[in-house]
Amino acid sequence: MTEIKKKRDGFGSKIGIIAAAAGSAIGLGNIYRFPCELGNNGGAAFLLVYLVVVIFLGVPVMLSELAIGRRSQSNAVGAFKKLAPKSAWPLVGYLGVLCGFIIFAFYSTVSGWTLEYIVKAVTNSFRGKDLATIEQDFADFHNMGWRNVMWQAVFIFLTGFVVFKGVQDGIEKYAKILMPLLFVILVVLGIRSVTLPGAGEGLSFLFKPDFSKITGKVLINALGQGFFSLSLGMGVLITYGSYIKKSDNLTSTAFSVVIADTLIALLAGIVIFPAAFSFGINPKAGMGLVFNTIPMIFNQMAGGYFFCIIFFVLLAIAALTSTISLLEVVVAYVSEQLHIKRQWATIVACAISLLVGAFASLSLMENTPFTICGKTMFDAMDFISSNVMLPLGGMLIVIFVGWKMGKSQFFAEVANEGALKAPMKAIIYFIIRYLAPLAIAVVFVTGLIK
Repeated sequence: MTEIKKKRDGFGSKIGIIAAAAGSAIGLGNIYRFPCELGNNGGAAFLLVYLVVVIFLGVPVMLSELAIGRRSQSNAVGAFKKLAPKSAWPLVGYLGVLCGFIIFAFYSTVSGWTLEYIVKAVTNSFRGKDLATIEQDFADFHNMGWRNVMWQAVFIFLTGFVVFKGVQDGIEKYAKILMPLLFVILVVLGIRSVTLPGAGEGLSFLFKPDFSKITGKVLINALGQGFFSLSLGMGVLITYGSYIKKSDNLTSTAFSVVIADTLIALLAGIVIFPAAFSFGINPKAGMGLVFNTIPMIFNQMAGGYFFCIIFFVLLAIAALTSTISLLEVVVAYVSEQLHIKRQWATIVACAISLLVGAFASLSLMENTPFTICGKTMFDAMDFISSNVMLPLGGMLIVIFVGWKMGKSQFFAEVANEGALKAPMKAIIYFIIRYLAPLAIAVVFVTGLIK
């Protein structure tokens, strides 16, 4: 047993842990989904509720996953097998691995679009086009099924390249490069956005709260966005937690990741809202905002050619940091539980993901035969993972920590076996045991009803 632990890869530094874990949380959802949710739920009022949610619920749930991973020193499935042997709890791990695989398979479709749009930006394909023409180009691109799958394959290859190299030489090394680059690009775009005429109205919408707009719907949406944004319930943080050294402070790591994730989401808002208000655009279009409206805005902006290129490079980086973590969940399970070398596990996982993901890409074509219960395969995979598997996985994880793993083992991880004081551990455990399951259950039921 000791020999196996010595050979097991892991993070080599605290900044590497934060960069990798923040990278898993920071993705396309921060760039388009957060501004869209904020725009639909009262602007700054939603932002305040969101901040409360991620601090008081997001951190405890994240700590639960990190504690499970580090305590077990194993992948999402192996963790539950070690901590709750001869029980049904490993099914939670299987749920996380399956969820990670499904999300990676369809998320790589959207990730591939970012590469197509980098090419469009570099070749100045948006020049002189109005919004209707750009929207039609987007629809035509969806109907070029082979081209979607091609870019999807390229993105899966890029993701596999990083994961193939391992935790320290792959995931940590590239996270240290990609995350600062992501931040710098957002700052550059943000500076350009706030200097546009009329940008002040967008900043006011983002930061000046109207407390009358805080409703039950806003609270539920903020809760859902928080769990979606932080990558909770899909086994990523259990897997990453298993790579964290016993001497590292899990609580400070969780807070650092939440702060980084929220900062990126805010910077995305600073990029989106001033630009949208400056050009009279309603910033509630979701994916259409990113691939249709934003290019049209850059088309009318001084220096727009340059800023359009770096915007889509930003999207590609954000997508890559997320796909790396999703693939790692699957690879860690395959390599450790099925005893296959990491390199072969990566190749097999990428191949199967491309096979399944290709159907998700092709299902977006007109008159596609690839549908499930009236939904395209893409939409069906999105719904089942986001609305069912993620909240269900998150709820079962906190129930496991609060009622099965128990206080003593959780405190041992949070306090590093007594080396740290961890004054907040009792409050955090109370939230995990009682409040978090109830809150996630609300999101789960609400999501299904919608």
